Amino acid sequence: MTKQLIVRGAPQEYELKENAWHSLESHLNRRKLKKLLILHGEKSWNAVKDYFPDLSITKSFHYYGGRCTDTAAQGFASLCKKEQFDGIIAVGGGKVADLGKFVAYKTALPIIILPTLAATCAAYTPLSVVYNEEGVMLRYDIFPKASDLVLIDPEIILHSPRELMIAGIGDTLAKWYESHAIISQLAVKPVEVQVAEFAAQKCREILLEKSTEALKAMEQKEMNQAFIDVMEANILLAGMVGGFGDEYGRTAGAHSIHDAMTVLPESHHQLHGNKVAYGILVQLMIENDLAEIEALLPFYHQLNLPTNLADMNLHLTDTEYQAVADRTCAPGEMIHLMKETITPELVIQKMKELEELTSK
Repeated sequence: MTKQLIVRGAPQEYELKENAWHSLESHLNRRKLKKLLILHGEKSWNAVKDYFPDLSITKSFHYYGGRCTDTAAQGFASLCKKEQFDGIIAVGGGKVADLGKFVAYKTALPIIILPTLAATCAAYTPLSVVYNEEGVMLRYDIFPKASDLVLIDPEIILHSPRELMIAGIGDTLAKWYESHAIISQLAVKPVEVQVAEFAAQKCREILLEKSTEALKAMEQKEMNQAFIDVMEANILLAGMVGGFGDEYGRTAGAHSIHDAMTVLPESHHQLHGNKVAYGILVQLMIENDLAEIEALLPFYHQLNLPTNLADMNLHLTDTEYQAVADRTCAPGEMIHLMKETITPELVIQKMKELEELTSK
């Protein structure tokens, strides 16, 4: 199995520390950045704007629009050229980070990301997930340049919504199962792939051992090491898996299931990580690894991660099952990196068997 293997290991700089955002201006000065576009979310910005430093530079704040789309990226790229911005800051969750990276690629400008959540590894990875205007996932765009800086204040993420951290745990847990499905097929593992495999193993280990304690820290608003470790698993370690493993460590079955579910408008209210967590179980059904499913179910129940479609208030018709299965198995989908021969019929069968297994 020969797949692409280009190492995109990390942002140029990654810093996690108390009051990290206070050092933003010094980072801008070192980069000689004086006029910036600042993209931000809506709810997240209202929650964190008081933490944002008063920068003595020219800056223009813009709500990013809610989705990372081609239209949004082109619009902000045009704005950058018109206003002659010399850098971009993205403040928020995964979608605004993805849009910021996409705009930075289009304009060849430096991109700085200030995460307000630990729900995905988007702040760390040099790629963007692009959607259409209706919220259907279109593609991954991988960029030849990493982000210039990721600046994380753990106190900000400690006060973020708990359910978003849980979704991040679901998303990150997939790093092990998806990468293992691909890497386990290799007779010889390049050193880069070994690094990706180690990072994926650490993701699973940290999440299964420390998620409960980390979530307790969020409930009590008291920092502990478990919270720091889970947060960095969701952002840094998760980003390393694809960063070092590339197509051997990026996605396989779980994310293909997630991406396919975006064709269902009623699935759009579900968080990305929740759908990926469900996708892990479908992937394990395809692999006939019922023992691992049984081992994971108590963890899922403890965190209230979905174990079936019903848990997400999704009740699919035969036509909808077929639409999801067809998209899952479309040519080029990463699910085909699994060793099994994947067909729409198999996907439908395993999704329905999972419903039966987890509804008992």
